[in-house]
Amino acid sequence: MGNSSNPLIYFSKNKVSNTSQLGGIETSVLDNGPGKGTRIAWVNTGGGLRYKVILDRGMDIADAFLNASSLAWISHAGVVHPQPFSNQGIDWLRTFAGGLLTTCGLSHIGGPESDQYGTRGLHGNYSNLTAEIVSIKQPDLRHGDFGMNMTGLIRETTTFGPQLELKRTISGMLGENHIKIHDEITNLGNTPAPHMLLYHINCGYPLIDKDSTIIWKGQWESMDKDPNNRIFNTSNDFKKCPEPMEEHAGFGEDVAFIIPQTETNGTAVCGFVNEKLGLGLSIKFNTHQLPWLINWQHWGKGEYVTALEPATNPPIGQAKARGEGTLIELAPGEKRNYDLELKVITEKDELENLLKINKQ
Repeated sequence: MGNSSNPLIYFSKNKVSNTSQLGGIETSVLDNGPGKGTRIAWVNTGGGLRYKVILDRGMDIADAFLNASSLAWISHAGVVHPQPFSNQGIDWLRTFAGGLLTTCGLSHIGGPESDQYGTRGLHGNYSNLTAEIVSIKQPDLRHGDFGMNMTGLIRETTTFGPQLELKRTISGMLGENHIKIHDEITNLGNTPAPHMLLYHINCGYPLIDKDSTIIWKGQWESMDKDPNNRIFNTSNDFKKCPEPMEEHAGFGEDVAFIIPQTETNGTAVCGFVNEKLGLGLSIKFNTHQLPWLINWQHWGKGEYVTALEPATNPPIGQAKARGEGTLIELAPGEKRNYDLELKVITEKDELENLLKINKQ
């Protein structure tokens, strides 16, 4: 962002004593409820976007707001203190906060399973692992530096087993309403390590409401492969959000596996638009890194949520991916890089451009 692109910042240099008056990163510790003792970082972009990074939950993102409008869905549990041994069966659901971003992996995404390589719970261990924060950089208005970022290390390790390290950097610019996430995953061990990764981006009311539009384009099939799936069938407009559904009470849900349409460089864009609010969220990723996109729809009363989930694989589990020959095996010392950009949109022309993706 140059000075000329943001007049508020440009003309305020001599009117502000401390850059935190406009935005920045503030770290803290939750002191009440099931998240007591959990380290967090509130990020204020200075452009209206504020979001909470849960440092002790893999640097995932819980609450997110554009001014007074919530973007994220928060589960009944909310932020729960990390429980690194909640990795059996469907224990993962007990600590699932929802939030703008929950990362699944690093070695398994999908349901519980057991085979000759071990036992794995729903969606892996990552979101119950704490980060070692190695740097936090604040914007510096006085010197014309509007960038802010934080970097941490999250390790999924076991003696005599896989040793995976994720280095995450979350960054933004003062005055701009976007979030950039760069993840670098390294196999620190001396044997090959299985690797699967999925970014669970969960949005809720008021961004998600009746007639909000879900944006994506690509080849798809329902997770259950049923052409008469109650949501994902050719006679239903499954990209328009419905009212809460009785059929989605409890474990009711419907899921689509998508091979996204991309630009020539592999870039894919998806997201959500609420035309009544004039509010949207775009999600940009690269299919050379993340060739799959999952659309989760769960319209239960009081659990009204949809998610878009860029991923290395569909959430079919490590065993099935290995059987299909699609499981990534990282060699000792091998690295993989992943990039996401989430952008909050309020300009009419940008909202219209995002909506056009469904019509291409």
